[in-house]
Amino acid sequence: MRWTVAVGMALALGVSVSAAGTASAQMAPPSPCAGFIPLRDTAQQRAKAIEAAEKRHAAPKELCTVVSRFYVAEGAALKFLQSNQAWCGIPPEAVAGAKVNHAKTLKFRDTVCNATAQVRVPTLSDAIGTPSLDTAKNTKTGSGGTFDTLTGNPLAR
Repeated sequence: MRWTVAVGMALALGVSVSAAGTASAQMAPPSPCAGFIPLRDTAQQRAKAIEAAEKRHAAPKELCTVVSRFYVAEGAALKFLQSNQAWCGIPPEAVAGAKVNHAKTLKFRDTVCNATAQVRVPTLSDAIGTPSLDTAKNTKTGSGGTFDTLTGNPLAR
C-alpha cells in the first residue's frame, strides 16, 4: 500500500498553513498556526519511514511499529487542525479529508498489526505433514510401538 495520498494531503495542508504562518510572522509575532509546521514535518518523516520499510520489505513487527508511529503523528496533526480551524482559516474540506485519511491509516494499522500477531512459525510437523500431538489414534500400538511400555500404550488409556 502506498501512502502518497496521505503525504500529499499533509504537504497540501502544510503549504496552506505555512503560507499563512509566514505572512503573519512578517507583520506580528508568530501565530498559533505556525505550530502546525512541526506536526506536519513529523508526519511527513514518519510517512517516508513507512515507504522505506515497504521498499525494503521490513518484518511485519517493524512495519506495525512504523505505521503506529505515523498514526500518532497524523492524529496530533488532525487534532491541531480541528482545534485551530477557525483561527487559522483552515477550510472544512481539509479537516474532513484529514479525518478520512486518519481513518484509513487506522484501518491499515489494524491490518498490519493483526497480521503481525497472527504470524506463526511452521514446525517440523507442518513440514512433513504429521499431526503435532500424539494421541492413541496416531501412535503405533502393539509390538515395538514408539510409546509401548510393559503395560501398553499410556496414550491409549
